[in-house]
Amino acid sequence: MNKKRKRLPDGELTIMQIVWDNEPPVARSTIEKELGGEKQLAPSTIITFLNRLCEKGFLSLERKGRTNYYTPLISRRTYLAEESRSMLNRLYGGSLANFATALCDSGISREEIETLRELLERGTL
Repeated sequence: MNKKRKRLPDGELTIMQIVWDNEPPVARSTIEKELGGEKQLAPSTIITFLNRLCEKGFLSLERKGRTNYYTPLISRRTYLAEESRSMLNRLYGGSLANFATALCDSGISREEIETLRELLERGTL
């Protein structure tokens, strides 16, 4: 999947996060239960989001009896990497230095800076 994916709107991203957090395939009823306290969405809205995610190539749909099951076609890690690169390019002109400066200006703690340094030194970033 090398085609350029678009950034997901918040509602669709919320649905994708639930799908990623569960063992696939994920039934619509599971998504509705997990949304219960967080965001009350009408079942028709959830179905609309799921249909859009399928059309955009984020989910595949498998029908078993009267139940629809959804499987992610893109991993959370891949999506986050693509979104991170896009944000870096859009907001910071592709410059990690500009991004790091903005992080420091935002009030990042010494502990967070140390964690980042450790990750960089271990090469796990």
